[in-house]
Amino acid sequence: MRRLEGKTALITGAARGIGLAFAETYAREGARVAIADIDAEGARAAAAGIGGAVVAVTMDVADPASIDGAVAETVAALGQIDILINNAAIFTAAPLVEIEHADYARVFDINVAGTLFAMQAVARHMIARGIQGRIINMASQAGRRGEPLVAVYCASKAAVISLTQSAGLNLIAHGINVNAIAPGVVDGEHWDGVDAFFAQYEGKAPGQKKREVGEAVPFGRMGTAEDLTGMAVFLASDEARYIVAQTYNVDGGQWMS
Repeated sequence: MRRLEGKTALITGAARGIGLAFAETYAREGARVAIADIDAEGARAAAAGIGGAVVAVTMDVADPASIDGAVAETVAALGQIDILINNAAIFTAAPLVEIEHADYARVFDINVAGTLFAMQAVARHMIARGIQGRIINMASQAGRRGEPLVAVYCASKAAVISLTQSAGLNLIAHGINVNAIAPGVVDGEHWDGVDAFFAQYEGKAPGQKKREVGEAVPFGRMGTAEDLTGMAVFLASDEARYIVAQTYNVDGGQWMS
């Protein structure tokens, strides 16, 4: 039997990258999946590419009304929500003296408030229905420590780890498990953008930072989206029912805790 048979998952930021890999894997494991993304066209294309019981919903995680609407649309289309993955996030980098308030606010609106209020909306649904669900937040190794040029992003992911702990301790009283995954450096479109920031601020050639961080991973390479899917399935499964408020590093050995 497939490990998520009969479950329904809502995955934010799932039109591409890590979120799309989660959606594809969950569908193979028997779950019905709602691909939520601010890019409505991309979400529809992703859902069509997977096929089966996969739908697209438009969600701007920086807008609580949009979150509520996407949750309602998912429930209307798929019946209920058993699993939430808070994957939507953005990255920024700058020296401390150059950080702009608007940039800070945008990162925290998406990475922190988006995570909090998506958890809230789905938890309300789960509690009302008596669903003993699973919530998985995407943290980062950046949330484990500071970095000279990445103060805002690091702080946002540290907040995700803290939110996971608080929400996990609160929601387990309702039978809802909240945990998080902390990836390391993951190859793909996201890291192409990260590389561009470091090229700007460290004077590196395009691709140089990406090569350097890949070589520094103890495993010997950057991660891939597929490297994260096993943990995402495990934390959503019945095998993880006694795991509460934890953040798991899936990073090729970059951080030990």
